[in-house]
Amino acid sequence: MIERAEPRPIEVDTSEGVTTIILSKPPRNLLDGDLVDAMLEALTTADDDENVTGILLTGSGDHFCGGLDVSNITSAADAIAAAAHLVELLRLLPKLRTPIVAAVNGDAIAGGASLVCACDYAVAVPGCRIGAHEVSIGFWPMVAQVPLIHRLGARRAMENVGSGEPFSAARALEVGIVNRLASNDELLDAAAQWLALAKRGYPGRDVFYRFAAMSYEQALDESLSELANMLEARPDVAERLGHNH
Repeated sequence: MIERAEPRPIEVDTSEGVTTIILSKPPRNLLDGDLVDAMLEALTTADDDENVTGILLTGSGDHFCGGLDVSNITSAADAIAAAAHLVELLRLLPKLRTPIVAAVNGDAIAGGASLVCACDYAVAVPGCRIGAHEVSIGFWPMVAQVPLIHRLGARRAMENVGSGEPFSAARALEVGIVNRLASNDELLDAAAQWLALAKRGYPGRDVFYRFAAMSYEQALDESLSELANMLEARPDVAERLGHNH
């Protein structure tokens, strides 16, 4: 009897400096322990590779990600353990050196929306929905709301979080979750364009998110030491600036 190998929860491919990570757990690409572990490994591996200049995250089929897989959650302890695993992933994303773009090929709900908001850039298909839905079923998105709040601010995040109604793609563009909309045929190319722009710069992504979490005064103080670090790493800064003036 031939044993069939278990399908991998993600697909990973690196080409021309871009690592593409495809959530591959149809039909809704729900986040379970295996998928989150695979994402943590793939993201870390890509970030450690000096030849990788960008990471593209997308989903298989007609969904980006429907959030946590609750099929095996039977107790509060199970729920907290699953949420803690998601928190581990959400903690990692802003610490990466490598720019990351979400190509939102379908609905990104609950934890799926938090992944989109934790990426630097996002391009979405016009018919998708993005956001938390927990309020509509009597809960509150304790974890998934965090990236939404940090990406949008309290007022706009509450529009979705407090109502339980995900944003339409058009509204997600208006509030700033996504940078542009693109058809299915154009989605991956449109997402890759952001990575092509981002790779031109000094790798300051992790500094950007550290500064975003600081007070204004603290970030200004830290900016001087980070400027010194950049000038040490890029001693030809005067030449670079001269080419653009």
